[in-house]
Amino acid sequence: MRVFVTGATGFIGSAVVKELVGAGHQVVGMTRSDAGAKSLEVAGAQAHRGDLEDLESLRSGAAATDAVIHTAFWHDWTRFAEACELDRRAIETIGAVLQGSSRPFIVSSGVGVAQGRAATEDDPPLSSPSLPRVSETTAVALMERGVHASVMRLPQVHDTVKQGLVTPLIAVARAKRVSAYIGEGYNRWPAAHISDVARLYLLALEKGTAGARYHAVAEEGVALKDIATAIGRGLSVPVVSIPQEQAQEHFGFLGFFAGRDPLTSSAQTRAKLGWNPTGPTLLTDLGNMRYSEI
Repeated sequence: MRVFVTGATGFIGSAVVKELVGAGHQVVGMTRSDAGAKSLEVAGAQAHRGDLEDLESLRSGAAATDAVIHTAFWHDWTRFAEACELDRRAIETIGAVLQGSSRPFIVSSGVGVAQGRAATEDDPPLSSPSLPRVSETTAVALMERGVHASVMRLPQVHDTVKQGLVTPLIAVARAKRVSAYIGEGYNRWPAAHISDVARLYLLALEKGTAGARYHAVAEEGVALKDIATAIGRGLSVPVVSIPQEQAQEHFGFLGFFAGRDPLTSSAQTRAKLGWNPTGPTLLTDLGNMRYSEI
């Protein structure tokens, strides 16, 4: 299969490209730089010049391939609303090209939050005025128009270099010289190793169905106190609890997420796609990081 991957040189996208090429697929990866084009060629993929702002590059990439995997996102937290709008337009642009065909379109999103239990694939996407990202709701609208779309809900995707929202959490701890959690720190963040996540994208491409939601979750939830403790140990800074009312001041944009408890199940995903995560845990990767180099 010839697959167009947006964000193909990013943390998740580059791992997906490697997995697809290893499985025998032809990959067309979007990149905006010479260095990105070179890395894609080394990985065995074809480079396609463009970015999320270049809608024509998205159209031509989608039009010339059998499937699309959308992993790109502009991770500028100081301009988050603008980044979310770019993401929405990109998804709609690709969807318009694929409409009326059976070509798969996998859209990346985030895990949600259930009340008093682990969220499942049946739960609606997380919706909040404080969170303007609408990747999943945009994909759902495309499904209703006949696009063969599905959604990949991502937790904290990690290795020993990056760990989703834990990476900026480390930056806050380094800057403030304390590693903090809120209250008792019992709220939990789901996680999965990057190798397991990349393999799940491949399974969703080859075995997935239109309209499905998949949870790329290996660990249903890792307590924030344990995460903060691992960070404090790695940075050699104190680990402290702060009250909820101080979260925004201490964590900045992370204040919205730091006290949430998005416990998430992937039971349906595992059963439907035969996915069995085997990668290191989040705390293992945090323990093996070289903090002085990051």
